[in-house]
Amino acid sequence: MPRQFKAGLHNVSGFGLKSLSDKEVDFIHQATLQVFQHTGLKIYSEEAMEIFQGAGAVVERLEDYAIVKIPPVIVEDCIRQAPRTFGCYGRAREDDFILEPSLVSLSCAGGCVNVIDPYTREHRPAMKKDCGNIARICDSLDEIGVLLRPCIPNDVPADIYPVHALEAILSNTSKHVLIGPDNVKNLRGMIQLGAACAGDMKAFNKRPIFSATVCPTSPLVLTKNVCEMIVEAARQGVGLLVVPMALAGAISPATVAGTLVTTNAEILGSIILAQLTARGAPCIYGNLSTIMDMKTGSAAVGAPELARVAAGTTRLAKYYNLPCLAGAAMSDSKIPDAQAAYESALSVMLTSLAGANIIFGMGGLEHLLTIDCAKLIMDAELERMVMNIIGGIDVSEDSVALDVIHRVGPAGEFMTQEHTYDHMRDFSQNKLYDRRSRDVWFEKGARNLTDCAYEKARYVIENHNPKPLPEGASAAMQAITAEYEAELGLSQA
Repeated sequence: MPRQFKAGLHNVSGFGLKSLSDKEVDFIHQATLQVFQHTGLKIYSEEAMEIFQGAGAVVERLEDYAIVKIPPVIVEDCIRQAPRTFGCYGRAREDDFILEPSLVSLSCAGGCVNVIDPYTREHRPAMKKDCGNIARICDSLDEIGVLLRPCIPNDVPADIYPVHALEAILSNTSKHVLIGPDNVKNLRGMIQLGAACAGDMKAFNKRPIFSATVCPTSPLVLTKNVCEMIVEAARQGVGLLVVPMALAGAISPATVAGTLVTTNAEILGSIILAQLTARGAPCIYGNLSTIMDMKTGSAAVGAPELARVAAGTTRLAKYYNLPCLAGAAMSDSKIPDAQAAYESALSVMLTSLAGANIIFGMGGLEHLLTIDCAKLIMDAELERMVMNIIGGIDVSEDSVALDVIHRVGPAGEFMTQEHTYDHMRDFSQNKLYDRRSRDVWFEKGARNLTDCAYEKARYVIENHNPKPLPEGASAAMQAITAEYEAELGLSQA
């Protein structure tokens, strides 16, 4: 996995973006503390209420929920307890992806209910096989360090689709997986799948190969399921990705700064619960919030505001020294066209410059309802170019090449110089984009970028071989899934 350590202004070299000044980010933090102390979070879990109350928070119980108000000292103490790095462990150590302060990588879009079929280009509901096929493509792409559950399979029982999805994904990649269990029962079943894949439960506990994703409900609500998953993940040592999905103007304030305050409280509230449950519980600070399009009522994931929120939340995560995920590369277009390219390029560049550890959204279309394999591959090519840019300009005695300039002199040429031979492999190389002449392009079939991307997707699905599972793991995972399904009295749809 190529590593990029030059993103963000906190680095010694490389291009970066500081979306908020030190005073501005501190202002948002202080506003968040005010929300915790005076407005509070709405909590629906009795166990979570007891955990907060035991730590010294004010718990105002009202029917089946409570308003929990958290003093600043608890907030800041829990932030300090959260680890500064996050181990995204793969089945093989070479697939480990440790989230460090200035590392930038990609992930596919997640939670899509539809796909564009890479063979027929038909827009259809996502199936379990699509989870596996997209995981296989992600496994083949060096730019993708971890992957989220790409889609929601419609051909399995709805109550336990995360279990089926994880089985399909783990069978097709050895990389770390970020996946939402939806409830604590599913999380426990998924831990069994992870143990079967890792070798045994002891191996899984030492190196969890998936992390649980939870989504607070905006504004300022932690539902019963979310609280239970946070507590269970913290106790089991499973990593936690916290990802609000607020819509500014609808379920968060109609300003980017206001949305940063409410979503910051939702994220930190979840992390606080995890830390109060188990000190040092590994957490990722994530955010996929954007604006609601006031004309259509849809989530505008291709809007520039999504990139601004992503850059802002990345800055907040770095302020807290927490690993982070931010949304980018998603488009409101329905197909991988020029609109999708423009929207993706804008958000990927901004979020990469901000220094997000994981850039989420590759392949996402149609307000994140649809995932497309061709766009996923094109987005990886885009990020490869962005990484080249944010690496900055190397200025050294060798790179300035003054001795070579003197030697070549006026009207000379540099192609035959040894210095050129030494550095030519530093130039960007496209795997998908076409730099050939028009004549050669015609000779080779005059195919457009989208056609090439679908062709590559099909090739990878049919020919890429992920690292094999341990002997017996595939059968064990199928048995675990079937047993869990029978236990709940469910049957395949």
